[in-house]
Amino acid sequence: MRPQDIVILLKIIAKKDQPWQFKDLAQELHISPSEISESLHRSSIGGLIEADTRKKVYRQSLIEFLEHGLHYVFPALPGSMVNGIYTAHSHPIMQKEFASDSLPYVWPEPRGAVRGLAIEPLYKEQVEAVRKDPILYEMLALLDVIRVGRVREVKFAIEELKRLIL
Repeated sequence: MRPQDIVILLKIIAKKDQPWQFKDLAQELHISPSEISESLHRSSIGGLIEADTRKKVYRQSLIEFLEHGLHYVFPALPGSMVNGIYTAHSHPIMQKEFASDSLPYVWPEPRGAVRGLAIEPLYKEQVEAVRKDPILYEMLALLDVIRVGRVREVKFAIEELKRLIL
């Protein structure tokens, strides 16, 4: 798997019942249509999406992977101070639940309104993709909690992901 494979699966889930084609995902995620196709093929091999149509995400399998494997396969370490947009424990959904006196975590974005410790996004154009999709933004920020968070925060993030995905 590649990191963008997770983003693509979450985007399909975020679309809910809206009809979509590979080119729609490509445009909305700023990923080439061929990479969308290759990603969905990898996900079907991994048992995360239905193999024939590649449109039905196996949500329970995805949750299991995110909960038990994400932090091993795609770990993240906070980097230097940069401008960006909130992620992980700094995302508004997490700020409502947890008071934090630590520095904010951000996805690097030169035009970002806040400064914080950089968390490398799962793929290059992730910040652009979440600007127009608040549900995808929330899910990806929760993934970053799993990648870098403390135990209590991770448990909360997993429960929120289950609410959004299942």
